[in-house]
Formats: sequence, structure tokens, C-alpha cells
Amino acid sequence: MDHRVLLIVGAALVIMIAASVFARRTGVAAPLLLVGLGIGASYLPGAPEIELDPELILAGVLPPLLYSSAVNLPVIDFRRNFRLISWLSVVMVIVSALVIGAVVHWLFPDISFPLAVALGAVVSPTDAVAATAIGRRVGLPPRVMTVLEGESLVNDASALVVLRTAVAGIAAASSFSLGRTVLEFGWAVLGALVIGGLVGWLTVLLRQRLDDPVLNTTISFAVPFIAYFPAEELDASGVLAVVVAGLVTGGLGSRRFSARDRQTQATTWTTFNFILESGVFLAMGYQLPDFVDAAQGESTPGEMAGLVLLVVGLLVVLRFAGLAVPALRDREEGKEEVRNRLDQFEEKLDSLTPADDREDARITAARRRLARGRADIDFEEREPITRRGFLTIGWAGMRGVVTVAAAQTIPAGTSHRATVVLAAFLVALITLVLFGLTLPALIRRLRFSPESAKDRHDAFRALLRQVGESAVDTLGPLESQTIDGEPIDPQLVTKLKDRILPRVLAGVQEAPRVRPAVREQTMILQTRYLDAMREALAAERSIGAYSSHTYARVESILDDMEKRLEV
Repeated sequence: MDHRVLLIVGAALVIMIAASVFARRTGVAAPLLLVGLGIGASYLPGAPEIELDPELILAGVLPPLLYSSAVNLPVIDFRRNFRLISWLSVVMVIVSALVIGAVVHWLFPDISFPLAVALGAVVSPTDAVAATAIGRRVGLPPRVMTVLEGESLVNDASALVVLRTAVAGIAAASSFSLGRTVLEFGWAVLGALVIGGLVGWLTVLLRQRLDDPVLNTTISFAVPFIAYFPAEELDASGVLAVVVAGLVTGGLGSRRFSARDRQTQATTWTTFNFILESGVFLAMGYQLPDFVDAAQGESTPGEMAGLVLLVVGLLVVLRFAGLAVPALRDREEGKEEVRNRLDQFEEKLDSLTPADDREDARITAARRRLARGRADIDFEEREPITRRGFLTIGWAGMRGVVTVAAAQTIPAGTSHRATVVLAAFLVALITLVLFGLTLPALIRRLRFSPESAKDRHDAFRALLRQVGESAVDTLGPLESQTIDGEPIDPQLVTKLKDRILPRVLAGVQEAPRVRPAVREQTMILQTRYLDAMREALAAERSIGAYSSHTYARVESILDDMEKRLEV
């Protein structure tokens, strides 16, 4: 039996790799290929029956997948798109679950209202894996990608809270309670924010002290579960706690982790994420025969087809109707109002005269908030979500493995449970195929205008120069530096005076060859200026005057410098 399990795992890995290579060459999204291959494998003669516990997916696979995505999502991008993300992932998930529940119960009265709401809850959250894979390949604007990724991070929590309330109604044979859903959702969010924030902050402090790539990566594997299970035990949202922990870790990690730790973690998590994502889509397709067999005695093919088409149609209509609200809002009027408030705030700051260092620090912090506010307005003008962007977001409504796994958590023995589980699977499959195959053509037809290579390079050079000059302003020129209270060797100052900043800008020059007695001073000075540049980069990133891609490129240059200094 052990050899058979190992053979299945090995075959699955081969299929994952082959599907990924084929997807890159053909342009078809890998999740679609994996689901199709899983369905095909399930009908092979002698195919073994594999039962996956849905709780294993929700508690064992979903947390690390969400954590991996949250760590890599820039906090500033999430903050700037928070209003739209929360609208799609909270409001529209709850509305979709209730509307689908009401319509399904009305047209299929054998399905109770709580069970129909449960169906609406499990099909409401989108899965951005296929959409973002397509978007990166065909040039989807970064802000649209951020919205899709942010929505998929948060909407699972909303859907699972609604599902939990609906399942409680099924167990109690009572009606669905909107008031109870609101209260439970409020506590789920509050508890998740507290638990996820604490877990993220404390584990970052621990990993900073260890400064060991192996131990830090091991701890990072534990973080999603450390956040998930306590939150679930307290009836908060475990998945949202994982997302918060990931965002906190990603935001603090750029300043508190070494370049080596971040690179090791990124490589390891990318590999782990690939295996998990590919595995769950493959398993999703493999389970189709079991779902079909279970539902045969509960509904006819015609009833099942009608139910599935109804739910898919409602999802499409509700998604575009929901996006019409932010799309039609007059954003220009709002931006002008914000500009006026910022101008008034600046005038007030200019009129202040600090009496001591404490007041001066407060004014400096206020000016930084002012700069961040202006940068937010500039961001809205530089990267607006146009009607084409909203259309793409609406058409990127694929459902995935969370839909299938969550549907299977409906209590066994519930009347028409198998029908709902199969309907949820078919809805996920149809949306993956329908949207996944047509989204690339839609994006190409909309003809988004990406930022030019010259503009990206100019922004990169400007930020790098700004960070370097800020470090020099903070530490002072080389002539003023001391080590252990002793001035620097004048000959070393002459050699390094014009090398630190130019070397950073070039990013590829070798360290200067100096005598062993002088090498230690050279390393100390370079590390000192490198640390100051990292602080300057963090300060600039908190303001957000440049794109996240630009900040990542500058950070990679500083990471390369740090790794060379460690050699």
C-alpha cells in the first residue's frame, strides 16, 4: 500500500510539472489543464479511489496558500485598493450568498433555504490563481492584479463565515439568520485582526533574532497554522488571521530579515506553493466521478443542469452589478476634495514652529503623512482602474478548490447534500473553463497600455539615487565617519569617497581590493551606508510615490550588495 501511495504521489508530481511546461508553451492556464487531467485520470481503468477530507483542504492546504500570497502582496497596494477589495470580498460575497440562496430555494423548493444559502456561500468566493497566471502572461495592469489577488485573499473568510451560519441553520432545522451572520462576521474579523497581527509581529521578532535561513524558513511554514488554529478555536476567521499574519510578515520582513533569509524563504515558498496549488486542482478534477455517483439518486440530469446554469448565471449578473457601483462612482470629485484637505493641512503645518525636538518629530511625521496622501492621489491618476479594468475584474470570476472543499463540509445526512456538492463542483469547473479560456482574448482585445520600459527604468534610477542621497544626508560624508571613536584612514576615504553610491547605482561592480588591515573598515562603512539606504527605502515605501515594482527592484539591488558583503 505504501508503494502504491508513493507511486500516486510521484505520478501526480510528474503531471504537475508536465502541465506547467505545457501551459507556458501553449498559453492555456495550468489550473485548467490540471483539472482536465484529473478528470481524465479518474476514468482510467483501475484508477484508485482517493478520498480527501475537506477539512484537510480547508485547514491544511488553504492556510499556507493564503499566507504565501499575502506575504508577497505589498501592504501599500492592499491599502490603496482596500475599499474595492472589501466591497468585492465582503459585501458582494454576503449579498451573492443570500440572493443565490433565495432564488435557488424559490425555484428548487426541495433544497431548504439554509442549504441554498450554503450553496451560495461556497460558490461566491473567487480563486485568482488562474486569473493572475493569465494576467501576468498577457500584460494585465498591476493594479487590476492586486485587486484580484486581494479579493481572493479575503473573500474566503467571508464565505466561510456565511457557510458556518448556514450550516448551523441546517443543523437546527431553522431559517438563516442575517443578524447572527453580521454578529459572527464582526467577531470573525476583529478576532482575526488581533490574532493574525500578533502572530505575524511576534514571529517576525523571533526570526529576526535567529537570523538563520533554515530555522526561519521552518518557522515560516508554521506561521499560517499558528495563526489559523487559535483563531478557529475562538470562533474567529482562521483564514483571515492567516492573511493578516502574512501581510504583517511581508511588511516587516523587508526591514527586519536579511537578504539571504528573504531569498531562501521566497524560493522555498514558491516551490511549496506550486506543489500545493497544482495538487489541489488535480485532486479537484479527480473527484468528479465520486460527486456524480453520490448525486444520482437525488436529482435528475435536467434538474442538475438547470441548477448549475442558474447559479452560474446569477454569479455573472451579481458580479457585474456589484462592480457597477464603484465603476460609476465619481472619483474625480472625491480626489479634488482630498487635494483641498491636503493643501489646508500643509498650510497649517507651514504655520507651526516646533518648540522642542518632540514637536519637531511630530511635525516631521505629519509631513510624511501629507506626502503619503499626495502619493495616493498621484497613484490614482497614474494607475486608475478604468472601465476596461472593471470589465476584466468582472470576467475574472473563476471559482476553485475552496468552493469544492467548503461544499463538502456540509454535514453528512443533510437532504440534497450530494446535489449541492456536485452543483458547487460543476459551477467551479464551468467558471474555470468559461472564464479561463476567454479571459486572455478579452485582455488582448481591451489593449491595455503597459508602462514603457524607459519609464520603469527612469523611476528605478530616480528612486535608487534618492535612497543613496538620503543615506549620505543621514550619515554625513565619508570624511566625518568614525569607527570605535577613531577617524577613518584618509587613504581609505580617498578610495571609497566616490565608490559607494556609484557602486550601488551600477549594482555589479566588485568590492575594491584593499589590504586586510583596511578591509574591516571598508566592510563596516559599506554596511553602515547600506543600512541607512534600507531605512531610506522603507521610509519612501511607506509614502508610496513609486510603484511596488520599482521598490522591489531597488530592494533587490540592496540585497545583492548585502550578499556580496557577506562573502
